[in-house]
Amino acid sequence: MQRIFAAFLLGLVTLNLAQAQTPITIVVNFAAGGSADRMARLIAPEMAETLGSQLVVKNVTGAAGAIGAAEVARARPDGNTLLLSTTGPMAIQPFFRSDLPYRVADFAPICLLGDAPVMMMAAPISGLRTVQDVVERARQTGGGFNYGSAGPGSLPHIVMAALAQTASVPMTHIPFRGSSEAIIALLRNDISIYADLPGPLRANNLIGVGVMAESRTAEFPETPTLREQGFDLVYSIWAGLYAPAGTPQAFLARAEAACEKALRVPAVVEGFARLSTPITFRGQRDFALMQQAELEKFRTIVQGAGLKPGD
Repeated sequence: MQRIFAAFLLGLVTLNLAQAQTPITIVVNFAAGGSADRMARLIAPEMAETLGSQLVVKNVTGAAGAIGAAEVARARPDGNTLLLSTTGPMAIQPFFRSDLPYRVADFAPICLLGDAPVMMMAAPISGLRTVQDVVERARQTGGGFNYGSAGPGSLPHIVMAALAQTASVPMTHIPFRGSSEAIIALLRNDISIYADLPGPLRANNLIGVGVMAESRTAEFPETPTLREQGFDLVYSIWAGLYAPAGTPQAFLARAEAACEKALRVPAVVEGFARLSTPITFRGQRDFALMQQAELEKFRTIVQGAGLKPGD
């Protein structure tokens, strides 16, 4: 009997050790090299130290982030699969696509990582320097003016569609699988303008055409707001960490604490600064409340403008 009991205890210890060593996967629903991907790779090693498990970043691209989000929504709620997503899949897509393969209720918010105003960017060779330049070029080309996005229904798509509607000029939407691909297209002059997180601006020597903020930012004081240039458009892009709904609260609390601690590490702070994305930590409760407010805001925008996947 003692041998059986000892074997039972050994089995439990072995199982617990195996569970403790199981890697946690952070699914990033946009391509490698983009801002969301770089955020995940900054926080992963720091959170791993706190959680006691390796964190592996996995890029699952397509459908403006919906494919990666759907993979996490279907994952077992055991704490081994997380999602790092930006605004579009979590606050815009639910109103933009009727065939979305997940619901907002399929996720448990863990923490908000960062929030930055949208920056409209152009390549130096484009000759575009102001929003009025963009509008005039679009008017002259009669629909031949291309802007990029991280996919239909992503925030880079929505904000440029809003500008086109506000200025009453035709523009052509060219979707990509993530910001890194869009930036390459911008530098090749395959697209004329791209609006997203401001991280790529200095790294790629791009031109800041306008920032969609209430006022000029400390990071880019030389770049005027769209309001200054006659267009009342204010948008920001945030990034947050999620788990599948039903994940035990004990794990969510540990992950929230690990996230908060990671965002205070100097190397992470410096990394977010290089991305020109202010760290904006919110825990489970505050992040969930913020997301609800964002859902209502974008429901009004998408439905009011009649935007749909083909736009």
